Amino acid sequence: MPRPSVYWLLVFVPVSLVFEFVLKQPVAIFATSCVAILPLAALLGRATDELAIHSGPRVGGLLNATFGNITELIISILLVAAGEFTVVKASLIGSIVGNLFLVLGASILAGGLRFREQEFSVRSAGVHSSSLLLAVAALLMPAIFVNTTPSTPSQRLVISAVVAVVLIVLYGAALLFTLVTHVHLFRAPASDEQADWSFRRAILVLLLAAIVVGVESEFLVGSLEPTVRSLGLSKVFVGLVIVAIIGNAAEHASAVFFAIRNKMDVAVEISFGSSTQIALFVAPLLVFVSLAIGRPMDFVFSGLEVVAVALATIIVAAIVVDGRSNWLEGAQLLGAYVIIATTFFFVGA
Repeated sequence: MPRPSVYWLLVFVPVSLVFEFVLKQPVAIFATSCVAILPLAALLGRATDELAIHSGPRVGGLLNATFGNITELIISILLVAAGEFTVVKASLIGSIVGNLFLVLGASILAGGLRFREQEFSVRSAGVHSSSLLLAVAALLMPAIFVNTTPSTPSQRLVISAVVAVVLIVLYGAALLFTLVTHVHLFRAPASDEQADWSFRRAILVLLLAAIVVGVESEFLVGSLEPTVRSLGLSKVFVGLVIVAIIGNAAEHASAVFFAIRNKMDVAVEISFGSSTQIALFVAPLLVFVSLAIGRPMDFVFSGLEVVAVALATIIVAAIVVDGRSNWLEGAQLLGAYVIIATTFFFVGA
């Protein structure tokens, strides 16, 4: 089955430039930059995969673990620099919930419509589930503290920094577990897989795509405020749904593609792996990035955001516990995503 290409959407890169520098239409700039980021994210993912093949299973796994959410990280850093903490936090929650409900749900549904039942590694899903439960605890404790105990901004930052350090250390431990001590439990590039690009070409594409993603993300962030006002949307909804989907669209499509090919192990690994990376690495890393650029952001999320992640983790853990999936479970996950997205549509409106 040929893999559908999104590279034709690169035409929106020059279109966004026209709207930014000539026509100066904020809503159009926001829309075209969002669309332009989609093929750029796909290029970043493709370049990373090519480098992973050249580097071998272990180094390749580390590359995927490091650059798997580079688009999301670039967008988030620019949002932090702009002081858009509400959007940043919502997009992080949206990425975790979206990967667990939307991506995994769509993958299970698509694969289930073609195959009566599909199987995947219970042990791999279990490792990711426990990591996400840890992330839920890390989100929950600061939120409870702030909402039940009088606190100062400095206390919030201290708690945020400690939580961030613990999560990053444990993310490193998880990489050691998955890439070294228990590598047999997790997917790795097939031994007969051949790279289509040279090492130099992959590096060049990775760098160029990252630079253009940075430019388009700057357009997106700059047009965010007038777009939100013009369309009457809340920043929470924009971050949780729109920005989160844009930042992870490429791997979303990959997971569904693998599920349709009856490679549910890979689809589950993409979904869980991306959620774990956001929760244990990207989110805490942004705390230190914010401190470095003089825009301190704490690790305190709203009660509704914490509940959303907790529900997503618990529901998905219950579904994957038997290592089997069918189309009904996929439909249930998608239904849960619609419920959460609809709820957040009215938050802050």
